[in-house]
Amino acid sequence: MVVSRLLSVDETGQLSSVHVRIAAESAGVSVRTVWNWLANARRSGRLEAASRRGGFAVTDELWARLSELGGNVAALHRELTGQAGSNPAHAFAGPVPSLRMLQRAVRREQQASRVLETARPGRGRVDPAVYDRALAELALPGTVDEAGQATSSTEPLLPTTPDGSAGVVPLGVRLYVPGAHVVATRQLGEAAEAITHTVAARGIVCVYGDAGQGKTVAVRQALRLLPRRLPVRQAQVAVKQALPQLRAALLTAFDLPATALTNRTDAADRALIDAFKTPGVLLIDDVQRIAAPELDYLRLLADAPTTQTSLVLSGAGAERTLARAPALASRVLTWQHVPRLETAQVPAVLRLFHPLWHTAADADLLHADDTLARGNFRTWAKITSHAYAVLDQRPDTGADRELLSKACSRLGLNP
Repeated sequence: MVVSRLLSVDETGQLSSVHVRIAAESAGVSVRTVWNWLANARRSGRLEAASRRGGFAVTDELWARLSELGGNVAALHRELTGQAGSNPAHAFAGPVPSLRMLQRAVRREQQASRVLETARPGRGRVDPAVYDRALAELALPGTVDEAGQATSSTEPLLPTTPDGSAGVVPLGVRLYVPGAHVVATRQLGEAAEAITHTVAARGIVCVYGDAGQGKTVAVRQALRLLPRRLPVRQAQVAVKQALPQLRAALLTAFDLPATALTNRTDAADRALIDAFKTPGVLLIDDVQRIAAPELDYLRLLADAPTTQTSLVLSGAGAERTLARAPALASRVLTWQHVPRLETAQVPAVLRLFHPLWHTAADADLLHADDTLARGNFRTWAKITSHAYAVLDQRPDTGADRELLSKACSRLGLNP
């Protein structure tokens, strides 16, 4: 909890306004709110909201469970009721409140600036026919699908703007080794289909998942499916940048004079609102770098009545970042998770990724995946690079467990 951590720092005599500011950004509340939390904790010794007379207080344990349930108060109440009926010694002590009382208690917490720390977006199923069509259309140069069929295309990798200029800065996909192919896995196909649908609906999509799972590749594939007349822009964001810097990044993405408009708030806002009138796509990768107050600025642009531009927000931990900006999160049409490779997929996908794995035994590949890679495609690309280097120097070496062990040993503790 934020307050307990701040109190721990305070006990050492090193608490400063910087600590409070960082805590406020982490919790998605104002600095004044955090100072109030600290004052209440010092005065009462309580790290949670005090209950009203005759009322009900949501404990940290219940709040954490509510976060896991995606903020579904009714589901939390069903759990409490079920626990009370089946096991009197459940974690929650005391009589179970009514659903209405629980809803009021949660509403009071939210009005006091308490935020849910996690988001559990729903994952809609993809119709098989839609998935097959999207996968067939993913004709990236040097790409193979999971059936092993090579794809080719003479069209640009990303759609272009009407004047023929590139609408988005090309995103590098590091394959780390010559002769490797981008593999259009089922996971990437599902993500591409979801992104394409959201852009067609002119909505907002959040693409999230652990680092190295293929989010960038999925976004690139989806953008390539868009009509060529639809402009695609990318805003390059820095870490925890202030609002003027975010505004400048957006202006640059739309080819607007960022230097002249950055410090002219009204003029810059009007220019961006006008830019958002054009049907198109604005891609923001690594959205987890943006703090909650600046994310709300994106919400204001997306909420403008004239907005026709879709937002594609992507990044490792993007769903947790948006959870700290509930106004923007509530407007996200599609939450698309890009998961790791399933164990059964690993051998076939790796053989499509690079020819050096053609002679490797399934058991050896699965052992390396279980002990190190754990279904992470980027990690497997690194392992392939090191294995390729060994084979280049010693062509008589086979792609066996010894080679895999040597390649894996070069990745360190955090592959």
